[in-house]
This record gives sequence, structure tokens and C-alpha cells, in this order.
Amino acid sequence: QGQLVESGGGLVQAGESLRLACTSRETAFRSYEMGWFRQAPGKEREFVAAISKNGGSTTYLDSVKGRFTISRDNAKKMVYLQMASLKPEDTAVYYCARLRSFGGSPADWGQGTQVTVSS
Repeated sequence: QGQLVESGGGLVQAGESLRLACTSRETAFRSYEMGWFRQAPGKEREFVAAISKNGGSTTYLDSVKGRFTISRDNAKKMVYLQMASLKPEDTAVYYCARLRSFGGSPADWGQGTQVTVSS
């Protein structure tokens, strides 16, 4: 708990871009698969993207494919989510997560960062 801290959220207009960042305090960061999830008001938390330990593999929620890009910098212990062509339906609290396996369930969460996309 408390090992992941997100930043970069904000209010943007539809069609604009935003980059989220996640800082990890885990010393073994490079050993973990990482991911991003989101939770919109009144909805369940959903998977958005995942990246393998060395960054060589990524996977995405279908609705964000081609618009979002997950990346990582193991030297800095950072994970990023570059979001382009944002839509109002992307509005949610976005959470960084350490995963139990690539594309698997989360083992730890950050506190979340709010992304609001206006139409």
C-alpha cells in the first residue's frame, strides 16, 4: 500500500491529449507487470492497459486501442499512460496498479487521478 502515486490528471476538451504518470516506490519495480485501470461514476473499475516487465508487451481495452499508449521507464520507476483523442466517455478516476501477472489482477493500487473530458 502507498507504493504508487499517480499524477497528470485534469480537465480537457474532447479531442485533446493528456499524459498520466505513475511513480513507484517499489525497489523491485522492474520485476513487476504494471497497468492502468479506471472507474467512472456509478460504474465498476475497469482495466485500461497493461505493460510487461521490460515494456516489450502491451495490451489495451478495446475502446482505447489506437488512442492510448502505455509505457514505462524502469530506471526512473515510472509508468505512463499517454491518452490522445480523448472522449467524454473516458472521464473517470484513473488508477495505476502493480499486477499479479501480465494482464492479470491488481496486487496494489495508487490513490487515483481524475480525468475529466468535456464535450
